Amino acid sequence: MTLSVLIIDDDDVIRETLVEYFEALGYTARGAATAAEGRRLAAEHAVDVVLLDLRLPDADGVETLDALRENDPDVGILILSGYADVRVAVAAMHHGAVDVLEKPVDLDLLAAAVVRGAERGRLRREVAVLRERERESAAVNASAFAPTFDQLITLAAKNADVPVLLQGETGTGKGFVARQIHDRSSRQSAPFVEINCASLSAIFFESELFGHERGAFTDARQVKRGLLEVAGDGTLFLDEIADLALDVQPKLLKVIEEHTFRRMGGTTALYSRARIIVATHQHLATAVAEGRFRADLFYRLQVLTITLPPLREQRAQILPLADAALPRGAALSERARDALGNYAWPGNIRELKNTIWRAAILADGQPIAPAHLGLPTPKVDTTDAFRAPPRSLADAEHTAICDALAASANNRTKAAQLLGIARSTLIEKLKRHDIVDTNE
Repeated sequence: MTLSVLIIDDDDVIRETLVEYFEALGYTARGAATAAEGRRLAAEHAVDVVLLDLRLPDADGVETLDALRENDPDVGILILSGYADVRVAVAAMHHGAVDVLEKPVDLDLLAAAVVRGAERGRLRREVAVLRERERESAAVNASAFAPTFDQLITLAAKNADVPVLLQGETGTGKGFVARQIHDRSSRQSAPFVEINCASLSAIFFESELFGHERGAFTDARQVKRGLLEVAGDGTLFLDEIADLALDVQPKLLKVIEEHTFRRMGGTTALYSRARIIVATHQHLATAVAEGRFRADLFYRLQVLTITLPPLREQRAQILPLADAALPRGAALSERARDALGNYAWPGNIRELKNTIWRAAILADGQPIAPAHLGLPTPKVDTTDAFRAPPRSLADAEHTAICDALAASANNRTKAAQLLGIARSTLIEKLKRHDIVDTNE
């Protein structure tokens, strides 16, 4: 691993020794005797880790640290501190230093600390990139929805204290819409907390939602804050609300109506400020009729209801959503776009996104072709009296092989993978159908 280390220390012996030590490890190492020189080197060169002495002749150590982090917020800064500088070192940690090492420094410990500091900076950069991509993806995905549907999300976000019920088939994007409502509301800077009502038993779900006191049940060895407390002024998203246990439902109703709850085993009423959003792929009215869901909770939740239509009922949005799901650098061929538009999408948006990502991997930099999508061939409409006669098995096989070769840029190995057969079998079929591919 090649790292770049900057040593800022006015002690010539320490500085030069550390430069030589890190160069011997294969790192790029530079030294600076003053804060000004250190800031200049940090601005001119990519630096992974800075070893910073707190006592410099021309500037305060903490001020220098702030200047270095302003230049690069993700740089790992290790403080070299004498015993008398403990208070200043603590202040430096509050200003973002990764670690404090007391002089004289053990070189092995220092080398390990440098690696940790560089890794922390790398992770920060990766997280920043992922967050930016998530924001871009969310913006594109939101724009792919129909304008009227987008207006409903905005309306729900504007009324930030009203419970929201999201209903629709599995995969229609209920979780995404819940997050959009939160991000567009006045609560956007507060936490967004999610829990699936179908994933836990009643007692563990109640513990997750409300928290528990020590000794509330077996293995409850310490106080635990529930997700209602964690959410604070933010949003609590309860997915698959129809599966919420009956004995927990009145407690949730109390939270919605009175904004209070108690931890399991507790006697103190706690106040909840969180906004409640729930989602389900089931019909709650049916669950009420069957006695699986409380009518009073249902009526309280349906104040603001958003029904997400299945993808087959909003075909105009299929291609915009597909374009939004494309990884960077990937592209859809016209035939692939036709195939996407003609498919029924029983798994809705989730199935569409997964299909696009899988196809982009199989395409390996080439335009995505129908064979990469792996969608079933549309059935022939039997009500058409003038439908074309069915093709022979040989004709269908010939077409499939040609499509796979086109999708793989005539790479026999990739084409065989797309067809789900061995490469040797593909070669035999090429000879049998008299198909000539140009690249091999």
